[in-house]
Amino acid sequence: MLELIRFNPRIWFFLGFLACMGLLAMGAYFQFVDGLEPCPLCISQRIAILMTGLCFLAAVIHNPKSTGIKVYAIAGAFIALCGGGISTRHVWLQHLPPDKVPECGPGLDYMFQNFPLSDTLRLMLSGTGDCAEVTWSMLGLSMPAWTLVAFLMLATLSILQIWNRQN
Repeated sequence: MLELIRFNPRIWFFLGFLACMGLLAMGAYFQFVDGLEPCPLCISQRIAILMTGLCFLAAVIHNPKSTGIKVYAIAGAFIALCGGGISTRHVWLQHLPPDKVPECGPGLDYMFQNFPLSDTLRLMLSGTGDCAEVTWSMLGLSMPAWTLVAFLMLATLSILQIWNRQN
């Protein structure tokens, strides 16, 4: 059974890259077609998806041997799990009681123009009241919850390449 899905790790990294690009395309669709404006945590999750995809693309282009596959697999899983941590924070904010939700902050454009970069990044990663609002859900899960599932799948795909590499 395992032999049926034992592709070359380069192919799996490429499929992971395509999955990341698909996730970014979905985010763009929701933003530009459906009109859902992303909150700071959504932007942070998109950056983590992009970084995971770039790690996978680097593995595809480099086509490493056994040790390199392990390095790319660990790096890809680490980046994906960092994104999963951001998604977990986002889901947690969405499940807070209304009186515990942090106050809404200024828009990202305003923050980048008027705040130091360190403050802007801190606000982006901690989330604001905007992040607690659930504007879309499917099968009872919000968009950040689905993004968390995607990050966990990407991390799993990445780690599995350690055992999938050619010895």
